[in-house]
Amino acid sequence: MSTPTLSPEQDELFRLIEDTREHVFITGRAGTGKSTLLQHLAWNTDKQIAVCAPTGVAALNVDGQTIHSLFRLPIGLIADSEIDQSDATRKILNAIDTLVIDEISMVNADLMDGIDRSLRQARRRRSEPFGGVQVVMFGDPYQLAPVPPRGDERKYLQDHYRSFWFFDAHIWAGPPDGAIGMGGLLDLGRVGAPLHIRELRDIHRQSDPEFKAMLNAVRHGIVTTDIAERLNATGARTPPPPVDGEPPIITLATRNDIVNRINQRHLDALPGPVQTARAEISGDFGRGDASYPADAELQLKVGAQVMFLRNDSGYGGDGPRWVNGSIGTVVRIAGETVRVELDGEEHDVEPTVWERFRYAYDPASRKLSRDIVAEFTQFPLRLAWAVTIHKSQGKTYDRAIVDLGSGAFAPGQTYVALSRLTSLDGLYLSRPLRPADILVDPDVRRFMAGVRAAGRG
Repeated sequence: MSTPTLSPEQDELFRLIEDTREHVFITGRAGTGKSTLLQHLAWNTDKQIAVCAPTGVAALNVDGQTIHSLFRLPIGLIADSEIDQSDATRKILNAIDTLVIDEISMVNADLMDGIDRSLRQARRRRSEPFGGVQVVMFGDPYQLAPVPPRGDERKYLQDHYRSFWFFDAHIWAGPPDGAIGMGGLLDLGRVGAPLHIRELRDIHRQSDPEFKAMLNAVRHGIVTTDIAERLNATGARTPPPPVDGEPPIITLATRNDIVNRINQRHLDALPGPVQTARAEISGDFGRGDASYPADAELQLKVGAQVMFLRNDSGYGGDGPRWVNGSIGTVVRIAGETVRVELDGEEHDVEPTVWERFRYAYDPASRKLSRDIVAEFTQFPLRLAWAVTIHKSQGKTYDRAIVDLGSGAFAPGQTYVALSRLTSLDGLYLSRPLRPADILVDPDVRRFMAGVRAAGRG
């Protein structure tokens, strides 16, 4: 499989990972190519790597496995209890050279320490951080936060950790090389690990320096009056009516119910019957739409506005016909194909297969194998008059309506929405931005301030 050519700074980071055993946290603003670097690493490394992520959908996006599944960890608080491990799990963990974790910002501190303890225990190298495994993490704390624990779990974490964030796990020994004071280890006999922090700086999604500066201000929560006035003067306007041949405009909203209402209203307004494509699901793919990469029952009509959920895997030498996030219009539905008009051209789209993987140890080769344990087959499409800001993560749009409703309710939400756009000219705000819409988690602010002070940000 070919991967995109790396920029000089991406290649430098690839060499750091490939040529050393350093634990690295790779971060960067939206559109700096974190996913591109991760993909290149997965396909070009000479090391035995295992790729994982905190959620099922995030794991699917990187052809990996969930953290809990890979390590066979219990759901909920890990704390300091001994971790039950089967022989099969120990063999897998012993075969890993490098552990890659995507969307690391969604990983709680106690889970980070649970990963460390699991590897030390399985590899019988309790004095070495992560049992001697190199850990490489990708993510942006300014965009996605961990799910806060509740009840007694929350009380325990508040008593034992500086915050819920991964960077405050006890495994990280500060302050060498940009690692920011993380409170020391629970067990003073265990050796902590220095965390090397590298921030990608070259933004590939936007080219306008002014818009880049605005997004950076929103990311850090330092929006001046001038920036707010400029964003509102440009964006707080009525979207134009649809024009044949122009890409449609998608709405990015804060809540699922808003998105579902918008999509259903537009679908109902179209003439003709609804046609439903039902996914084929085999193996252990989890339960419920939250664990599925696409709708289990996709309702479409001719004229429906849809978003692609996968990059085109069947293109020839002229480049992909669509990428993850491309928006088009359904022009025909016939059996096993849906014809979609995209940028003035029509393409027949067929169902695609998402594969859920599980790592296994191959004793013959003494290497890790990656086995398919479940498959989800569905058209790689979703109704896209509207999508939640959360599900727009990683997507790129030329034009979008940002609907914050009564207000952003999660740190980074406004930044994620605005940073999907390639230019300020494509921004349409359903209402003017307010100061309360710009939320930055104070622990992220504290951590990243330390990173910048150490010369890593």
